[in-house]
Order: sequence, then C-alpha cells, then structure tokens
Amino acid sequence: MNLLSRLIVIILFAGIPLFAAKLPNFVVIFCDDLGYGDLGCYGHPCIQTPNLDRMASEGVKFTQFYAAAPVCTPSRAALLTGRLPVRSGMCSDKRRVLFPDSAGGLPQKEITLAESLKTKGYATAAIGKWHLGHLPQYLPTNNGFDTYFGIPYSNDMDRDVAKAPKYREACKQAKIEYFNVPLMRGTKELERPAQQETITRRYTEETIKFIKTNKNQPFFCYLAHSLPHVPLFRDKPFVGVSNGGIYGDVIEEIDWSVGQVLKTLQDEGLAENTLVWFTSDNGPWLIFETHGGSAGLLRDGKGSTWEGGMREPGIAWWPGKIKPHTNHAISSTMDIFTTCLTLAGIKVPQDRVIDGVNLSSILFKGGKGSRDTMFFYRGEQLYAVRKGPWKAHYITRSAYGNSKPEKHDPPILYHLGHDPSEKYNLAQENPKVLTAIANVVKEHNSKLVRGKNQLNDRIQK
Repeated sequence: MNLLSRLIVIILFAGIPLFAAKLPNFVVIFCDDLGYGDLGCYGHPCIQTPNLDRMASEGVKFTQFYAAAPVCTPSRAALLTGRLPVRSGMCSDKRRVLFPDSAGGLPQKEITLAESLKTKGYATAAIGKWHLGHLPQYLPTNNGFDTYFGIPYSNDMDRDVAKAPKYREACKQAKIEYFNVPLMRGTKELERPAQQETITRRYTEETIKFIKTNKNQPFFCYLAHSLPHVPLFRDKPFVGVSNGGIYGDVIEEIDWSVGQVLKTLQDEGLAENTLVWFTSDNGPWLIFETHGGSAGLLRDGKGSTWEGGMREPGIAWWPGKIKPHTNHAISSTMDIFTTCLTLAGIKVPQDRVIDGVNLSSILFKGGKGSRDTMFFYRGEQLYAVRKGPWKAHYITRSAYGNSKPEKHDPPILYHLGHDPSEKYNLAQENPKVLTAIANVVKEHNSKLVRGKNQLNDRIQK
C-alpha cells in the first residue's frame, strides 16, 4: 500500500471527509418558539414551507432533534457552547430567562462556537435575537463575533405600559409601539422601538450581505430569528398569504428567508462548501393558542420537559457532501458545536465537559450516531432523562400557568418509539429500564459542576 492509500485509509477511519482540506463555512438558522409540527416537511397541513421542505429532502431531516432547554436563554447558551446550561449558570428556577433589568450574561470563561472558529481565521457574525446578556460585556462582539445586528433579547420585552394593554392582549393585538425593544449594531442602538414588521427581511438582507462580503474566507453566520415568538409581525408581502393565519404568515416569511440564504450560497458558488443548520430554541408557546404554533403529536410545548417543549425540527443541508435522508438518531442543538469544530479541524475543548457529540457519521454516512442519552432540565432541576427509546420523568409540570411540579417515585416511563405523545406509563412493567436510567442520573450528578447563576441578579438602580 503506497503512502497516499494509507493516508486515505487513515482519514476514512477517523471519520474525516476527504473534502476537509478547504475549511467549510457554517450557517446556523435558529428560530424562536418554532414547534415540531410547524413546517410542511414535519407534517403541517396548512403552512407551506417549500424552501425548508427542499432543504430537508436534499439534506438530513432529524426526527429526534432536541434543544437543550425548554426556554430561550438556556437553550441559546447550550447551542453556542455545546454544554448543558446548568454547567454555565445560564438557567434559573427563579427567572427562567434574562430580562432587560438582568445584570448577568454568558460568562467570559465559556467558549463559544464563534470564539473557537476565530482561531482558524473564520469571519463571524451574529444576526438576530441574542438573549445571552444585553450589557456590553455580554453582547456578541465580546463573545467571538466580529459583528452583531439584532434585538438583544425577546421581542416581547420592554413593553410600554403607558401605551400597551395587558401583556397577553398586547401580544395578540400587537403594535410596534407596544414593545420598546432596541435594534442594535455592535454595541449601539440603531432604532427604538425596533420596526418589527420588517425584522425578518432585514435579518435576511444582513445575512446575505455578510455572506457576499466574506465569500473568499471561511465564515460562520448565526442567524437567530426573533420570530415566531410573540408578538407576531410580518412584512407586507406576507400579510394574509398563508392558510395558517398570522402564525402561518410568519412561518412562510421565515421559509422565504431560508430560501434567500440558500440561493445566495448557490449563486456565489459556496453551497458545496457550506453546512447549513436549521432548528429552534424550544417548542411552541401554546398559551397563545393560534399565535403559538404546534408541537404536532408531541405532548405540551414551550417551558415544559415533555417532548413538545424540547424536541424540534432539525435540518442539515450541504449539497454534494452529506447523504440526504431522514434520520431517527437522538441528536441535539449542542451537537452543532462539536460537529462544526470537528469539521473545521479544531480540537474540542478538553478543560471542561462538552455535552455535544460529533454528528459526522450521521451527516456523511447516514449512521446511527453516538448519542444515547438526553437530559431534560427545567431551570436548574433535572426533570427527565432519556436513554435509547425510553424516557423517565422524575418531575413533571405543565409549561406555564399556576401548575405546581409533581414528583414521581417511581418515575413515570414512556417508550418514545411506540408512544411519542407520552400517554402510556410503562414503569411498572420495566423496572430494569428504570434502574439503567437511574444509573445514568447517578453518574451525571456525581460529575456535575454547576456554574454560578447568571439569571437571578438584577441591575441596581
């Protein structure tokens, strides 16, 4: 065997694609409160998403792809660090997300995907919702991103109580002046309140500009849409276009945005060197009814650790490189961190626990993947654990409202392959499964180092 043949064998056994000589580009498109059942390719009967449907048919469509938390801030921290938010302190039982009066944010000691990619010369941009701290030291430009354009937290915050009705009515009968959220570039405000009717279009234009400007070097673009989180806004061309009402209009505009990004990559000759991910931070906000989306056949939604709160649409697209197929392996938004670093030839940090796993075998070979477990935290508490097809709930609580946590001893147990809606408790018939999961929990807790809480402190006035 000659030297070249030996190198090829080594590369194949290492799981490294032969095209890795040229650094790949990465685009992560991250929605807010998008439900598992909100896209055509995931079964919605009314909302039309032709661009995402095409992306799914040409790429990998994941059916068991999980966010790391059921609400915004911890989920976003996990995506960008590859770590459960309990490790970084980016979760709380008291204040579930960061607010405009929050004093904390993503700790500087955390390593973001952008910071890691910068070590290989990547151009980096964060566009859209941030929600990892709005004070200057926590903004994207201090966390590895060269540029930032977007709203620093949720689009329903900074409600002007002098102009707006009560919160739920303001969200469902939305007007720009009700929500005094800032639109920022870098660390400076561009407008306040942000003109949210055009926000999806402007995020898209900013993304296209970034891609074209940086096409001659490797780049990472994090496009985090502010929608379909309430209040719902859409640009004039999308008013009334969907059979799914205003929520459908919003989703169809996001689908248009995805189409524009993919078209730009193809027009610029970048598609075959760019891995694009599409997913969401948590499930649909069901208390907003028709303004809140759908988790399909999955139980509950945003805020809960039932499947509907954390299982998300997940699509990976890379023409000519990845193997198009539907994949049923357990996967997570945290895996994006590890996969992108591996493909860029960057060593995954060894000085901390990284919860993300490398999905290359799934992307390039259609394999089963290496993730066997998933931890379901609500705030700082571990509510449920999945191992293989089995999910044990130690605590349950509905997403929002006045419900109280209900502890289960023994845990309630569901087989998610047979029962994705989590209707039929099989704990009594499967004590060995509960024991196996209990051992997973014991090992997890024995090694868990909790980060200092970043969400509870408020700005002193």
